[in-house]
Amino acid sequence: MTAQPDDPADGGPALFRVIRFWSRRWINRTSADLPDELRHAMYVQVVEAVAAASGEETEATVSAVAHQLGLDHSGASRMVRDATAAGYLRRSESSLDRRRTVLHLTVRGEELLGEARDWQRRIFTELTADWSLRDRRRFAGYLRRLSDDMRP
Repeated sequence: MTAQPDDPADGGPALFRVIRFWSRRWINRTSADLPDELRHAMYVQVVEAVAAASGEETEATVSAVAHQLGLDHSGASRMVRDATAAGYLRRSESSLDRRRTVLHLTVRGEELLGEARDWQRRIFTELTADWSLRDRRRFAGYLRRLSDDMRP
């Protein structure tokens, strides 16, 4: 059943306003002329994708990063190349198939992931600062549920 505009469960338009707001700030480009903020955001995306792929039963590969980010292989490959050159990732031979290359977070990549997660938590706290703790916890739970349901 689809929610109607006056229905309290009509979260679709609000959800996509939030997505549009943040997507304009996290552009998937890999050119050297990116502003530092966007380049940093690209590195965070790649590091998070490698961490997510590594947390599954498979190895983190360029194909896994492409799948996590919803990109084609060549776009993901460029992002991985740039993140590797920046020192956030390292490549190694797969223990399952020597023809494949596996991606791993470096110490610098682990630090970036931790910093990104801390920033994400701060932003959530700032955006919901005037909400009750109960509402913040409920909303956080719903966001985690939605995120978990969207996992590839």
